Amino acid sequence: MNGRLKAAGGAVGGGLLVAGTTSDAGKSVVTAGICRWLVRQGVRVAPFKAQNMSLNSFVTREGAEIGRAQAMQAAAARVEPTALMNPVLLKPGSDRSSQVVLLGKPVGELSARGYFGGTSQGEAQYAGRREQLLGTVTDCLQELRRTHDAVICEGAGSPAEINLRRTDIVNMGLARAARIPAVVVGDIDRGGVFASFFGTTALLSKEDQALVAGYMVNKFRGDVTLLEPGLEMLRGLTGRQTLGVLPFAHGLGIDEEDGLRVSLRGAVRESVVAPPANAGRGPQPHGADVLRVAVCAVPLMSNFTDVDALAAEPGVVVRFVDRPEELADADLVVLPGTRGTVRALAWLRERGLADAIARRAAEGRPVLGICGGFQMLGERIEDEVESKAGVVDGLGLLPVRVRFAAEKTLARPAGEALGEPVEGYEIHHGVAEVTGGEEEFLDGCRAGSVWGTHWHGSLESDGFRRAFLRRVAADAGRAFVPAPDTRFGVLREEQLDRLGDLIEEHADTAALLRLLEEGVPEGLPFVPPGAP
Repeated sequence: MNGRLKAAGGAVGGGLLVAGTTSDAGKSVVTAGICRWLVRQGVRVAPFKAQNMSLNSFVTREGAEIGRAQAMQAAAARVEPTALMNPVLLKPGSDRSSQVVLLGKPVGELSARGYFGGTSQGEAQYAGRREQLLGTVTDCLQELRRTHDAVICEGAGSPAEINLRRTDIVNMGLARAARIPAVVVGDIDRGGVFASFFGTTALLSKEDQALVAGYMVNKFRGDVTLLEPGLEMLRGLTGRQTLGVLPFAHGLGIDEEDGLRVSLRGAVRESVVAPPANAGRGPQPHGADVLRVAVCAVPLMSNFTDVDALAAEPGVVVRFVDRPEELADADLVVLPGTRGTVRALAWLRERGLADAIARRAAEGRPVLGICGGFQMLGERIEDEVESKAGVVDGLGLLPVRVRFAAEKTLARPAGEALGEPVEGYEIHHGVAEVTGGEEEFLDGCRAGSVWGTHWHGSLESDGFRRAFLRRVAADAGRAFVPAPDTRFGVLREEQLDRLGDLIEEHADTAALLRLLEEGVPEGLPFVPPGAP
């Protein structure tokens, strides 16, 4: 299909909300899959998530911070990510508060009660803020619909979170304001998917239910014909059809919002080991050893997707760890980014990991710090912004002093390191003063076997990643040689195509097109009891 989708009102492009029965039901996967399927049909499509809560974020070319999932979905749609695609981003700083990023720029810290409303006074204060935020997100959505044939919106959590419905700007609140149909995704691998579909619908108000156009089953294993009688009964109970049964697919590589997963290779402590090339078959031009990478799972860990490119390398084993003994056999230890540098530093010390990392450095064994991890490796941290802890001693493994600034650095740097071109992105309040070191390393430095930089995403640059792994292998005494033909961008594209294939092969694409072209179906029945 080529050309512009017909808009229901003739003025803007089609819109669709992908909601879910729960968090992690598969909304991000389905949204990306629909985007990739549509763009392969010649449709100009864009992703959208009105409000996202995530510690994994990305910097657009205009210098705006958005969720990494939306950047991934933009890649699926083959468009450049912009702040319009994720106008509100909440970055947790504790169990009760988050930094609010509006249109790509931080605007302050708010408690959950302050953001969603609590006391009657808080509710009165939030009423105006919610109207303002809802206006902002609908304006962004309207602009995307004006410039694209279709916009696929991802919801958050569940639309049936009845305690939050009055403040909702990302699920049915958005669908009502923009008058777009919703498809509800359920994870059958968890069990109870029929109850989840029915219960989600039955807890919505009559006005919200009128926008729920159908369901989509995710992560199904087995013979789909055994599921069909249940789908028919669900249609009889709700008057809504199931628009697809997506099979369980191993190794789908997408950028996670909050899940601890090595996206391209497996889960925590369960990374798939790709053997060295030609292992056991005579000459081994890519080395005889695997390379083991241990990532310290620090509190408020952010942008752990940095290690995806390492996990994509044949012969590299990546795992997340939280005990010092788990560093013993690691060839490289990574300290990742975090939204709480001082808190993570205290955690390293409490767990004994700080001493274990210091011993590694003294023995000349490789350590890499990225963003918050880089800051922890320095001599001193002066923080009156994030933790307000004042001056705190760092691990003292790099000649670096860090001062937290009120203004956040958001940038897309490019340069050269280890003789190779490299690109990355920066998201940090900490300003690093490098006072020495044996070698410059991006914006940071190297001292002995310890490396540090603020640059996220640098390991996705293939030549630089291979050069860095060769240095790590040499320092670790491993006969590991990186494969010369691993291209991370190509692997990511292959994964996005797999998501598009799931939709094309297992979803009712004709029904999805009708929703985009014609909007909300008329006459969808009410399922009692409705919202309390």
